[in-house]
Amino acid sequence: MSLPFHLVPDLRDVGTGSVVTVEGDEAHHAVAVRRLRVGEQVALTDGAGACVVGEVSSTGKRVFTVAVATVATHARPQPRLLVVQALPKGDRGELAVEMLTEVGVEEVVPWAAARSVAVWKGERAEKSLAKWRATAREAAKQARRPWHPFVAPLATTAQVARLVAQADLAVVLHETAASPLSEVVVPTAGTIVVVVGPEGGLSDDEVATLAGAGATSVRLGSEVLRTSTAGVAALSAILTRTPRWG
Repeated sequence: MSLPFHLVPDLRDVGTGSVVTVEGDEAHHAVAVRRLRVGEQVALTDGAGACVVGEVSSTGKRVFTVAVATVATHARPQPRLLVVQALPKGDRGELAVEMLTEVGVEEVVPWAAARSVAVWKGERAEKSLAKWRATAREAAKQARRPWHPFVAPLATTAQVARLVAQADLAVVLHETAASPLSEVVVPTAGTIVVVVGPEGGLSDDEVATLAGAGATSVRLGSEVLRTSTAGVAALSAILTRTPRWG
């Protein structure tokens, strides 16, 4: 059985024998909901590569402490995986973020594509971004990832084009593309960008802009996937051809 896995802000200066304090909502869920008890073994991560295992030494209403027994530092995975996700309808954006996080994405960039049905503006934008970030955080804990993904602020097409131009490989998922994703040469290091369009599809201008920035249009197969599932399918196919899943 896997140990309970909790997120803390920083483990950079923690060593064997240190005592780490976990506070706030993270501690409340562990103590009040999961009924964490003194003497139990738990694992902690800061989401930036550091993980520790230790024994719970005290608990309170919204706090518990852990006496550290072992410390591990994990290198950042290569290649770095970035998914540009056009805004889907309803809660499908959170579903996409959850699945992308589980398979190993390093960054998710919400994109206000021309044909996106959902619109993020003002307070709604702040709340929606907060939901995506909370979803990524919880999914990373569930997947026991030592490196947690970053969910970026909402991007324009021009900003997405700049991300594409900086990538070692950038692909745009398009159901009418001539080339399948399986024919693309996948680098073993650097940054890979996958662009996922909205329910209404990509506009001709968007395809041209991204191609001009260096992206390759690819198809996954004969089926047309939902925008909320296309990214995780593409990422999984790419990962099987990298050292991360090799």
